Amino acid sequence: MVLILLAFLALTMGRYQLSFDDLLTALIRPQQTSPIITNILFNLRLPRILGAIIIGAALAISGTAYQSIFQNPLVSPDLLGVSNGAAVGAATAILLGLHPFGTQVLAFGAGLLAVCLSIAIPRAMGQSTTLSLVLAGIVVSGLMQAILGLLKYLADPDSQLQTIVYWQLGSLSKITPANLLSVLPMLFVGGLVLWVMRWRLTVLSLGDRQAQAQGVNVVLERRIVVVCATFLTAGAVCLSGTIGWIGLIVPHMARLLIGPNTRYALPLSGLVGAIFLLLVDTLARTLSAGEIPLSILTGFIGTPIFIYILLTRKVRL
Repeated sequence: MVLILLAFLALTMGRYQLSFDDLLTALIRPQQTSPIITNILFNLRLPRILGAIIIGAALAISGTAYQSIFQNPLVSPDLLGVSNGAAVGAATAILLGLHPFGTQVLAFGAGLLAVCLSIAIPRAMGQSTTLSLVLAGIVVSGLMQAILGLLKYLADPDSQLQTIVYWQLGSLSKITPANLLSVLPMLFVGGLVLWVMRWRLTVLSLGDRQAQAQGVNVVLERRIVVVCATFLTAGAVCLSGTIGWIGLIVPHMARLLIGPNTRYALPLSGLVGAIFLLLVDTLARTLSAGEIPLSILTGFIGTPIFIYILLTRKVRL
């Protein structure tokens, strides 16, 4: 109910204010609505609101999955380098002068490539532990940051560098129905698999030995979870750029509301993540004349929330 109400409010808010009467008329009898209102609602605000809901849910669900399998409350969806890899792909596309859809494709592909490298390094070492995967992710993230720094150095400071930096800060301003639909199937499949496996995530969060004692194939199921969570994160990042804090704090907020059982916390975190990003995006485009990058607002909002959680719940680090 909160999500639906907030979505309706977001449709009316912006530089061009709409009343609820205008909104209901446009939704029920669009032929009686002016072309300006129709264009604002269906071509600008509605895709953006749907994108905020989908991306917020995807980042929150992947964060919950990562924190469960790695048994660490400080884990976020970009642990294995997907965000930095996507940033490298987007920066490469910007330097090449590609169309925004090409930027989206390269960001998605580079994000997946970074995670594949993170998974391949422990396999090449003959290791299958959680620690080896985390260390590989740190190494790959560092490599992607170095490549991104080189691309920034080569970029034109008057145009390309600004675009790269703005993309890294996160924004939903360039979401269209076309690019949203292009990523939606992969986000749906990744989210559906994690939803089906949500009770297995509770077992995996107990540790490798206890999970194996329950008959769980730890290595296989951990890889399935990592792949599905990566699809969610890469799909979200290629649409909106890098948005911090959602995958880190929203799982904690969901567990505060419903408890640590991932069977219930995972779907609730998706709902809370959708509400959180929709609220942040609405503030980003209404607080000032110019749009505020999302990562700035999520940082200002997420930091006190996380400090409150640490102080009140005494999360074990």
